[in-house]
Amino acid sequence: MNKGLRLTYLSLLGLALIAPLIGLYPVFVMKLLCFGLFACAFNLLLGFTGLLSFGHAAFFGFSAYVTGWFIKAQGWTPELGILAGVVVAAFLGLVFGLVAIRRQGIYFAMITLALAQMVFFICLQAPFTGGEDGLQGVPRGNLLGMLPLASDTTMYYVVLAIFVACFMGISRIVTSPYGQVLKMIRENEPRAISLGYEVDKYKLLAFVLSAALSGLAGSLKTLVMGFATLSDVHWSMSGEVILMSLLGGVGTFFGPVLGAGIVIALQNLLADKVGAWVTVIIGVIFVLCVLAFRKGIVGELLAWRDRRSARAGSAH
Repeated sequence: MNKGLRLTYLSLLGLALIAPLIGLYPVFVMKLLCFGLFACAFNLLLGFTGLLSFGHAAFFGFSAYVTGWFIKAQGWTPELGILAGVVVAAFLGLVFGLVAIRRQGIYFAMITLALAQMVFFICLQAPFTGGEDGLQGVPRGNLLGMLPLASDTTMYYVVLAIFVACFMGISRIVTSPYGQVLKMIRENEPRAISLGYEVDKYKLLAFVLSAALSGLAGSLKTLVMGFATLSDVHWSMSGEVILMSLLGGVGTFFGPVLGAGIVIALQNLLADKVGAWVTVIIGVIFVLCVLAFRKGIVGELLAWRDRRSARAGSAH
């Protein structure tokens, strides 16, 4: 990581640390961080492995339900509820992966969509999910029996710490030897196979990691907002996370977070003013972004920086 990028990340972290002190609404920023984590988890699969999943809402939403049910109905502590959600999401990812991972392209995407729809109907019909009403009034409780999460400010710093840890973890995964193999699979899978790599195992592990992190995002969202609904597990949520990743820049570290920030901010800003038209407006912005910024906002900025460096190098 170069010096400029490191300074940018440190500045953003500093801004995040003082966000509640400068008047930013903690619940809104927490929601943004949860969806930012969801988009980063999805980007690990699409941006760095080259697998397009249409079913990531299954991991996000089902974990939200699992965490909410364990905390509300079973009286579990928040950390155990979140852990349960992550474990269930990882298991679900393993099942999805074993079924879909041998397929490629649109076949892989459609299998994940079909499996996610099955999860949606389970959430619709299962007695513990509350059906169309969803799970309401999920208490935040006390973290590790000591830290009361009822305070938005306390909850905010817990969510921020988890987000930063996961963001650094994803960065470490991608820059590790394992991450380099994933990139090779994305760029040229036949070559990776010819070099002796068991490609399916690498892709399956990436799928499970992405599912587990998506589940963590869903679990945190339930804890922050106090509810889990069918919209969390609906196919439109899978489309939303794809939109976030493409808008910010697939295959970049910070792009999905920026994309999530833009989408969530627009939804909050426009929902009261234009109602259901907010989805149309976001769709138009997405189309314009795809036409004008093919690599996403962060992707285009990085490409511009590289071109500038190349011109400076050739001038010397």
